[in-house]
Amino acid sequence: MLTRVDLRGTSTDPRDVLPRAQLDVAAAIEQIRPTVEAVHQHGAEAVLAATERFDRVRPRRLRVPAEAIAAAAGTLDDAVRAGLETSIARARAVHADQRRSDVTTQVVPGGTVTERWVPVSRVGLYVPGGLAPLLSSVVMNVVPAQLAGVSSIALASPPQRDTGLPHPGVLAACALLGVDEVYAMGGAQAVAAFAYGLRDAEAGTGWLLAPVDMVTGPGNIYVTAAKRMLRGVVGIDSEAGTTEIAVLADDTADPAHVAADLISQAEHDPAAASVLVTPSERLLAAVEEQLAVQVPATRHHERVATALSGKQSGVVLVDDLEHGLRVVDAYAAEHLEIQTADAAAVAARVRNAGAVFVGAYSPVSLGDYAAGSNHVLPTGGCARHSSGLSVQTFLRGIHVVDYSQQALREVAPHVVALSEAEDLPAHGQAVTARFGGEA
Repeated sequence: MLTRVDLRGTSTDPRDVLPRAQLDVAAAIEQIRPTVEAVHQHGAEAVLAATERFDRVRPRRLRVPAEAIAAAAGTLDDAVRAGLETSIARARAVHADQRRSDVTTQVVPGGTVTERWVPVSRVGLYVPGGLAPLLSSVVMNVVPAQLAGVSSIALASPPQRDTGLPHPGVLAACALLGVDEVYAMGGAQAVAAFAYGLRDAEAGTGWLLAPVDMVTGPGNIYVTAAKRMLRGVVGIDSEAGTTEIAVLADDTADPAHVAADLISQAEHDPAAASVLVTPSERLLAAVEEQLAVQVPATRHHERVATALSGKQSGVVLVDDLEHGLRVVDAYAAEHLEIQTADAAAVAARVRNAGAVFVGAYSPVSLGDYAAGSNHVLPTGGCARHSSGLSVQTFLRGIHVVDYSQQALREVAPHVVALSEAEDLPAHGQAVTARFGGEA
C-alpha cells in the first residue's frame, strides 16, 4: 500500500525524492481568482452564489443567528461537551504561557527603546467543514486569539446542506468559547469576505461583515490559495493545507501503533500525506501487515486507502536514525512522531517540524484534540521557516523610541555620517535641525 523510497547507501538529497502532496497552489489561485474578484466587487451576493455552486446550498443568511448558536450548545452530546471543555482548558493552560511582556531597553542614559506587544484588532478564523466538521479547530483558532487580547473575533465555517448552517458541533464550540459572530461560508469566498468585508446592502451603509486584519486557520488547497492571493490585503498565519504526518521509528516501535497513527491522518482527506521513515525492514513489514488489517476495518477505509496509496504517502528506508533525522528535517512535517529508543533525546534534535510527538503515548491524535498544543500547523515543508498557530500569531511587536535631547545630541554625528554615506542628507539634517544645524 505504501510506496517505498530506499535511501540506504545513497547521498541523494531527500528533498528530491521524498513523498509530498502535489499541490499546485499557483494553479489553484487562477481557479479561485474569479470567485475572489466577484466577492470584492459584489459582496454578499457573490459569496452566496459561490456557496451555492461549491457547497450545493444557499444559506438564507450568511451570519448565523445567535439563537442557532445557543440551540447547538443546548443539544450538545454530554461526552462531546466534556471533550470540548477539556480541550479548551488544556489549550488555555498552554497558550496562556505564550503571552509576551513588554520589554524596555536602556540603550544609553536618556535613550530607551521599548518593544510593546499589541494584539491584532480584528481577526477572521476559518474552520473547515467539508469531509469532516473540525469543531476542534474552533478551539485551536479561538483560544490563542482570545489570550492574545484580540478584541473582535469573527469565525466562518461552510454550511451544511440540510440546514444552511455550519455543523452544530462547530456552533456549539463557538458558544462554549463565547464567539457570537459566526458566518455560514467556506472556501475561497470566505477568505475573500474576511479580507474585503461585506457591505450591508439592505441598510445601504455600514457592514454586514466588517473586514478583518488577519485570517487564520487550516483549509483545503482553495482556502490556501485564497490566503496566498490575499496576503497583503489581509494578514495570514500560514499556508496550513491538507494534513500530513511523518513517523520516525525503529525496531522498538509497536507496528500496530505506527499503522494506526498513519491511518489517523489519512482519514482526513484522500490527499492527506502519511510517511514512515525507518531503518528497519522488519518494522516496515510488520506495519504493512497491520495496515492490511486496520485499513479495511476503519470507517473511512476508501478515503484512507486512497491517501496511503497516493504519491504523497510512503515509506522511506534509511541507513540509521542519524540518517532518519536528516530525512525528517528535510521533510519538515506538519506532525512528526518519534517512536524510537530514547525518543526524547531523538526528538530534542529535530530542527524542522510543526509539532513533535514523543514516544509511544503521544500520538498525533492527542495533539489534534487534547494535548494543549495547537493543531493549526504549517504544511508542505513550510515548517522549515514557519511556526504553528499561537498567541504570538495575533501579536505585533511595536518599537517605541524615547530619546532625550542630550542622548540625541551625542549620537547625532553618527546619524549624519550614515545619512551622508547613503546619500540621504535630509535624514541627518532632521537631527541637526534640533541643534541649530550642527551635529
